[in-house]
This record gives sequence, structure tokens and C-alpha cells, in this order.
Amino acid sequence: MKLLRYGPKGQEKPGCLDTDGNIRDLSVHVDDFIGTTVSIETLAKLKSIDTNTLPLVTGDPRIGCALADVPNFFCIGLNYAKHAAETGSTLPPEPLIFNKATSALSGPFDFIQIPQGSSHVDWEVELGVVIGKEASYVSETDALDYISAYCTINDVSEREFQKNRGGQWVKGKSAPTFGPVGPYLVTTDEIADPQDLNLSCSVNGAVQQNSNTSDMIFTVAQIVSAMSQYFTLRVGDIIATGTPEGVGAGQKPNPQFLQSGDIVEAQVQGLGTQHLTVQA
Repeated sequence: MKLLRYGPKGQEKPGCLDTDGNIRDLSVHVDDFIGTTVSIETLAKLKSIDTNTLPLVTGDPRIGCALADVPNFFCIGLNYAKHAAETGSTLPPEPLIFNKATSALSGPFDFIQIPQGSSHVDWEVELGVVIGKEASYVSETDALDYISAYCTINDVSEREFQKNRGGQWVKGKSAPTFGPVGPYLVTTDEIADPQDLNLSCSVNGAVQQNSNTSDMIFTVAQIVSAMSQYFTLRVGDIIATGTPEGVGAGQKPNPQFLQSGDIVEAQVQGLGTQHLTVQA
């Protein structure tokens, strides 16, 4: 099942795609996609609905961020072997975990806003994971059973803020609009193997990233399990699982960063494509 949120910013309603790809209204069955409403149990109930019986949404509504809000927005750094190589980084011995401020959440067809004083805004297409039940001390064998959905994420980053302003990476990861999520939350039954998904990102039509999740250093199961050894993952938490090679900062001999007017398209196989315009 592909779930989404549609409507003007701040007024989004929950919906889904029917068998013909039309948007159907889910408001009678769920208030919004946030917290416990994206639990495994809740999504199982939604999947039992005949989508063709739901009210049809007409016109061409805006598609908003796939999640209204999240308890935590986690990210994994340097999780693709070729990406680590292009940045000259040593492979991490275990998942490199950092946070992205939840205020960075943004729609998949909205703008990427360049922050004041910024000149190093970069793109990062990633496979997103939504936690569907509380996870603490979870084994790798059981880890995928704690996921309710997958999605496309662009972990937009300001490299100078990230690396040269001291402290943790969160400062370079969290500006408003730096967390586009969606267009869909895709339930796990539609994804046979999260470690065999193509993902790509283009800027102004030129492909910059083109890889497969098989290049991950740590699998989705290893990530969820490892994180749960340090803290409890909550229902509705989202995890961006790392980006492949081809980011702007890794371009040689000259790094490339986003400029106002650029068009960024990020997609993960089976999870939909984002189309984002950069603005100052």
C-alpha cells in the first residue's frame, strides 16, 4: 500500500493510491500519518480496506511530506562503500548515527531553501525507514519486523555548516526544508528486499547518484538492531539509511553545490520520485 498526505501546507489530509494510481481519501479511517498512526498494527488495518471504495480525490493536489511529524529523525553517515571512498573517509566499524532536526521535514515537491550565509548545499538521496513498533535490544534476525514502511528521503546537507562550524553534524543537516520525505510511505509487503533497491539523484537532469542499496556497509537490519542497543526506537521514528556516491562535495576536481533555480530529483525504486526546486 502506498500512503501519502495531500493538500495545502499545514492542511494536509491522509490518503492512499488505489489500484489505478488515483488518490483516495483516508480521513475516515485515520486522522494523519504521525506517531502511532504509522504503527505496524494501524497500517495492517488500513491495508485491509478496499481502496476503490474510498472517496476519490479530484484535481491535482499538492503532495505533502509523507509524515506530519516524527518523534525522532535519525540518519546514518558513510554507509555506502563507494561514498566513503569518494570522501576519503575510513569505513566506520559500526553505524555512524546522527540526528536531523524534525523541523527540517518537508514535502517531496516543495522547495529546498538555501540558508542565510550558505554556499555549500548538497544533495543525498537515501532509503528511508519508518519504525512501526517500539524497538529495544532487537536482534538483526528480527529487526525488519519492527519496520512499518519505507520511503524516499533527500538528506539535504550544508557541508560548511556540517564540517567547519564545530560540534555535531546536526547543524549542517537541519535547516528548514532539508528533510524532504515521500512522496509515499510504502508498506513493507511491497518491498521484497530492502538491500536490492536502485536509488538515484539528478540535478538539472544530469544524473549525479546512481547506485543500489546492496552497496550499503550496514544493512537496514543491522542499522535498526545496532541503534536499538543504545536507545529505544519509538513508533513513528524515521531513519535515513545513508547515501551512495555522487554527492556534490565529492565531485573532483571541483565540488559542486546547489544554486537557486536548480532542480533536484531523487528516487528510490518502488518508493516514488521527489522533484524539488532550489531557492535562495
